[in-house]
Amino acid sequence: MASRPIKRSSNPKPTGALKFDPATFLATAAVGRDISKLSKKEIIFAQGDDADAVFYIKKGKVKVAVMSEQGKEAVVALLGPNEFVGEGCLIGQPKRLATASAMTDCEMMRVAKSEIQRVLHDEPTFSAMFVAHILARNARVEADLVDQLFNSTEKRLARLLLLLANFGKDGRPEPILAKISQETLAEMIGTTRSRVSHFMNKFRQLGFIAYNGHLEVHNSLLGVLLADEPRTVSPPN
Repeated sequence: MASRPIKRSSNPKPTGALKFDPATFLATAAVGRDISKLSKKEIIFAQGDDADAVFYIKKGKVKVAVMSEQGKEAVVALLGPNEFVGEGCLIGQPKRLATASAMTDCEMMRVAKSEIQRVLHDEPTFSAMFVAHILARNARVEADLVDQLFNSTEKRLARLLLLLANFGKDGRPEPILAKISQETLAEMIGTTRSRVSHFMNKFRQLGFIAYNGHLEVHNSLLGVLLADEPRTVSPPN
């Protein structure tokens, strides 16, 4: 990963240190932990690389994608600040199964596999925080699967836009600053770019979204998810 280390300190836990603080741990570089800045589109790790570290996203947006042998890319996750990526190394994956790249300028912490294993073993507060992250990610994957199986293209797109805008986390949705192509949106919800274009135009005409240098998602888009649909035995479009 090409990057620019920006700060480093001595071992964070000297004798007589205060109670362990996960936020401090993730904010300071030390042995086994490096903080770097990455430019937009820069690769964090590539599919097939050695899985030897976990990365913590301090700032920016990250895309995780898998490439098939035929060269087709599938976007499996879009991640943001305070999220981890690359946790597969902790369950014995020797190689990366996906590629993680910066969608915007990013600031990342790389925690070596041995270091994160140590802190997970020694620090209950960090372990609890990390487990909460894993459970939240698992719940998101399950919700994505249900969404893919039972919801229409329109609802899948509405849900994805609300998630990208962090709807429900801090009140009103936030502007989506990362430029996300319609092809990427289509890959994430399992449809074509033309279908995404159709519904994006519909959402804009109805005032659910707006373009002002970046994509803005309005609370009213939630109504698309809450709208009842007629029961059918046909699969969603």
